[in-house]
Amino acid sequence: MDPLVLIFLSSGLFLGWALGANDAANVFGTAVGTRMVQWSTAAIICSIFVILGAAVSGAGTSTTLGKLGSISTLAGAFMTALAAAISVYLMTKSGLAVSTSQAIVGGIVGWNLFANAPTDTTILTKIVSTWFLCPVLSAVIAVVLYKALRLYLRHAELHLVRTDAYLRVGLLMAGAFGAYALGANNIANVVGVFIPAKPFPDLTLGATTLSGTQQLFLLGGFAIAIGVMTYSRGVMMTVGGELGRISPAAAFIAVIAHSIVLFIFASRGLEALLLDAGLPTIPLVPVSSSQAVVGAVVGIAILQGVHGIRWRVLGNIMLGWVATPVMAGLICFFGLFFLQNVFGQKVF
Repeated sequence: MDPLVLIFLSSGLFLGWALGANDAANVFGTAVGTRMVQWSTAAIICSIFVILGAAVSGAGTSTTLGKLGSISTLAGAFMTALAAAISVYLMTKSGLAVSTSQAIVGGIVGWNLFANAPTDTTILTKIVSTWFLCPVLSAVIAVVLYKALRLYLRHAELHLVRTDAYLRVGLLMAGAFGAYALGANNIANVVGVFIPAKPFPDLTLGATTLSGTQQLFLLGGFAIAIGVMTYSRGVMMTVGGELGRISPAAAFIAVIAHSIVLFIFASRGLEALLLDAGLPTIPLVPVSSSQAVVGAVVGIAILQGVHGIRWRVLGNIMLGWVATPVMAGLICFFGLFFLQNVFGQKVF
C-alpha cells in the first residue's frame, strides 16, 4: 500500500477520534452524569457497539453525504476531514457537545467553493433541515416515553432497590443500542469523503471479501472507539451533569430517545418499509448525536419544569452548533489553498 494513502487517511482517523471524544460518549452521558453507570464501563460498551454499527450498517448515510460533494482526490478528502476534525477538537476542548455532522458538511461546502463545484442545494437543504428536526424529534419522543415510564412505575409498585437495578440494566442496554445507532449513522462523517477516491482495494479473507468501503467503515469505527476511550469524559459530564438536573429514569429515557432518532435516520430497512407502504421516507443522513441527546435532555427538563435547565450551558452548546460548520468551511477553504499552492497537491 502507498504510504501516502495512510497519511491522507490520517485526517479521517483524527476526525473519528474527535467524534468518539465528542459525540459517541453522548449515548452514555446522562447515565454517567447521574452516576448510574461508571465511565469506564460506559466507554468499553460504547466502543464495542459503535464499531459494530459502523461496520454492519454504515452504508445508508454515506450515499447522501456523497451527493453533497464528490471529492475524488485523496488530498481534497484529507483537508475536508482535517478541517472538520480541527473544528470538533477545538469545541471538544471547550467542553461543548458540538455536531460532527455539521462539521463535515461545512468542510464539504468549503471544498465545493474552492473547487468551484456546485453544491446540491436540495441535498444541503435536506441535511440542514435535520439539524432542526433532530433535537425537536428527540425531545418529543423523550417526553412521550418519559410520561409512559412514569405511568408504568406508578402502577408497578416496584421496590426502590429493584427499580434502581432495572434502570442500571436499562441504561446499559440503551447505551449499547445508542452506540450501534451512532456508528451506523455517523461513520459517514468520518470516512464518507474518502469513498469516491477508493483508497483500498477489495480484500479477500478465505471465503469472505471485504470491499474497500467496508474496510474504511471498520477503520473509522476503531478510530471512533479510541476517541471514546481516551477523551470522552469531559463532554459526558457536560451533557449528563451540567445541562440540566434529571433523574436516573429520565436519563434512561434520554438515551432511548436519542438512539431511536439516530436509528431512524440511518435505517435502510425502515426506508424500504415506508416506501412499500407508500409513505414519505425519512432522509438517510448523518445527524448529530449531540443534538439528539441535548434535545432529549431539554425535553425532559422542560417537562419537569424549565427551572431545571441551565440556559447558559444550553446557549453555549447552540452557539457551538452554529460556529462549527462555519469554522470547518473556512479552515477547509484556506487549507486547500495551501495544500495546492505550497505543497503542490491535486485537491480536485
